[in-house]
Amino acid sequence: MTMRKVDARVKVTRRQFLQTSATVAPAATLLAGGATLGSEAAWAQASTLSPHAMATLTLMARDTYPHDQLGDSYYRSAVAHWDDDAAADVAKRQIIADGVVGLDAEANARFGANYIDVASEADRVTILQAVEPGAFFKAVRADLVVSLYNQKKLWPKFGYEGASAQYGGYLHRGFNDIDWLPST
Repeated sequence: MTMRKVDARVKVTRRQFLQTSATVAPAATLLAGGATLGSEAAWAQASTLSPHAMATLTLMARDTYPHDQLGDSYYRSAVAHWDDDAAADVAKRQIIADGVVGLDAEANARFGANYIDVASEADRVTILQAVEPGAFFKAVRADLVVSLYNQKKLWPKFGYEGASAQYGGYLHRGFNDIDWLPST
């Protein structure tokens, strides 16, 4: 009895090809460095602050409040307003400019590269610890508490359902719905 020869090639429909291409192309661009977190090219549209300053602020945001489950876009959104703030306030512009220069100076002294070029997160955290007492770090850290965590798109990633006052408070909505806390 002769066996029928089976075509072993993977069959891909046009629809599957287009769906895969739509996913792979942007990912390939990101991997090639087109819009990575510390990329200055991602900040080419900044009007007051340099793309380097904006990229430094973005990476500093991730290093200050690291969440592996968050995409780069959340950190970019959190620091985007600094460009507008710098345009409106000369003092804030100077704090940022001096802070970025100081951060790069510390990074160059320790690792021979600018802050955004230091590859290791642990090394960047060491740099941040060195500049922590300064006004720049304090201003960025204080601002990020609001600008990062007040993004409504981000709340579901942390399990936060939003304010409950308009629904009668947490006592009757969500007070006892956490599943990770052991019941007593």
